[in-house]
This record gives sequence, C-alpha cells and structure tokens, in this order.
Amino acid sequence: MVFPVSRPALATRRHIRVMIVDDSVVARGLFSAWIGAAADCEVVGALRTGRDAVEQIGRLDPDVVILDIDMPDMDGITALPLLLQKKPDLSVIMASTLTRRNAEISLKALALGAADYVPKPETARETTTSLPFRHELIDKVRHLGARSRAIRPAIPLRPRAVVPLRGRDELPAASGAASPPPFRLRGFSCVPPRVVLIGCSTGGPQALSRLIPAIGPALERAPVLITQHMPATFTTILAEHLQRSSGRLVREATDGEPIKPGMVYLAPGGRHLRIVRGAEGPMTALDDGPPVHFCKPSVDPMFASGAAVWGAGTLGLVLTGMGSDGAQGSEAIAAANGTMIAQDEATSVIWGMPAQAIATGSCSAVLPLDGIAETVVRLFRGAAA
Repeated sequence: MVFPVSRPALATRRHIRVMIVDDSVVARGLFSAWIGAAADCEVVGALRTGRDAVEQIGRLDPDVVILDIDMPDMDGITALPLLLQKKPDLSVIMASTLTRRNAEISLKALALGAADYVPKPETARETTTSLPFRHELIDKVRHLGARSRAIRPAIPLRPRAVVPLRGRDELPAASGAASPPPFRLRGFSCVPPRVVLIGCSTGGPQALSRLIPAIGPALERAPVLITQHMPATFTTILAEHLQRSSGRLVREATDGEPIKPGMVYLAPGGRHLRIVRGAEGPMTALDDGPPVHFCKPSVDPMFASGAAVWGAGTLGLVLTGMGSDGAQGSEAIAAANGTMIAQDEATSVIWGMPAQAIATGSCSAVLPLDGIAETVVRLFRGAAA
C-alpha cells in the first residue's frame, strides 16, 4: 500500500527560548552556558525559585522551562501547574537528582503536564563533567522546543520496495483513525499475537499509563514486555505506578525468569532486556552491554530477540519518543512476519521513534494512542478488520 508523501510547511525558525529555574547558582550557570552555546537556543531567564518563574513567565515567554524540583519559597511541583495555566503550550523539563523521592515526584509531574525529565548527577562536580547529561539536556530542549513552536523536524522516509500485503491486509478500523497516511504500510500478520512488545521514550510514561489499563483483555492471553528509556530507580517507580493504574502484575524484569501470560515486564534502567528460548519456554535475559543508539535499555535488542522467539506471533508497538531506537527492531519483527504498529504524530509528545519505524516500511498501522489500544484488543480477539 503506497501513499504520496506530503510534508507540512516548516514554521518560521527562530531561537528556542529557554528559561532555567533552579536554586543552585552552579546549575543555573552551567545550564545557561550550555544552552547559550547552542546555535538554535537562547536563555531568556535564569531564576532561583518557582515563584519567580510563575511571576516572570508572561514577560519572558519561553518555549521550554527547565524546572528544578527542590527550591525555596515555591518548589517545582507546585509551580508546574501554575506555569502551564499561564502558558498551555509550554514544554517543561523537570530536573532532579536521581533519588527514589525525586523519581516519584518526576513521574507525578509528567501526569500533571510536564513533557519530560532529566536526572541530574548527584554532585556539582559530576554535573560539570558529565557529557552524556549535557547532551541529553540539550537534545530534549531542542526537540521539545521545536514541538512547542510547532516546527516539524524533517524526518526522511527512506524509499523501500512495496511489501506485498498478506493475510490481514485491511487496517482495523479504530476510533480516531486518520485518512490515508503519507507512508507505506504492510499487511497484518496472519498469526494471532502471542506477545506484545512496547518501546517508548519521551512521553512514554504518560502513554503507558493510558495504554496498559486499556489493553487489559489482551493481557489475559499474552505477556507484555516494555522498554522505556529511563534510568534505574525511575523504572522501579514506573513499574509500581503501572501496576496500581492497571490492576495487573507489573514488575521490572529479572535475569532468567520465565515469561508468562498476564504479566507485564519492564526493562530495568541501565540494562537491555532480551528474550531467549528456555527449556520451558521464553525467558528474560538482561544484558549489561554498551548503550544502543545512546540508550540503555534500548528497544532494538528487545524487538529483535522477541521476533526471533515468537516470529509471526510478535506484536510490536512503537510509541512516542526521541531518536531512532526501535526502527531496526521493527524491521526484524516485520521480517519474521509479525505486526508493527506506530503511534501517530498528533498524539505523540515527540514523533521521532514512531516516524523512524514507519520510515523502514515495517509498520502495519499508524494510529492515535487510543486507537492502538482498541486495535490490540481486537487483534487478540481474532478480528481482522
């Protein structure tokens, strides 16, 4: 199935306006220097408290706010809804040191409307010398700033040979499904799904909080494995949160455990999650190897190893997120005659990972988040359309 590619016009480009809110003079100075050195960004304010930010938001008019959690007078979690009330299109990045308490607050902030978070190194010296942290911060500012200003970054759709449709060659109707999309789609697998593999990054916790409860009927018959780009501690809190919101058994995967229907397994921060064949069926295997696409855990190892184990019974979902992680794994699932579904641009916080998966020609559908949930349930019920 081939549709003509059309691209929205780019909005007029200008510098991404960034406001930094942190009670640490060291953090304010470093962040200001890093962002000021980026050719496409400018710092419009560096403030000490959440109250200062709320009072100055209208005058400074930032696209992105980097918001610390612990501050005097007014903390970040108190300031967040007030900032979004004054500027609904604002992208807020929560910044905090990597503790369980701050991880819990950061996930709460995502539910309140924050776009993303960055875990700060524990000491000022580590913050100063951490190139990965600097790279992550600038990368998120750029992507979220572009979103706030409605700039569509050009994502090349690589030309591919058209894949013949097979089996379930009709897109299952789902609420909110868009008109014919400007990309190639392949057919759905002829084999009922036996597993759901989910990859996501920026915006993923919010998406998972809606998706996992909504696909409850599918969880009775198959396991769900998730790789969310997140550090350790954060993944522990996310698993607990998803278990509470879904009423299902959700936990961080451990090495060498059998994969059972009805369970949701989350890749632990700092380790890749792979699937291997065991004597009694599929098992988890945690990998402490190097980052893949600068990510650890990475989606690609889970997708590729899952396709090798479940073959045409693999159902993969690529949700909102930055970068290209998941694209190669999507090709592996398609090569095994499984099914790939990508989240659409309108409901993604960042349409990077889904767009890159779509560009490989491996996806069978591109749907809004609620449409993905509906389609997953219908596929497990055996509905082809």
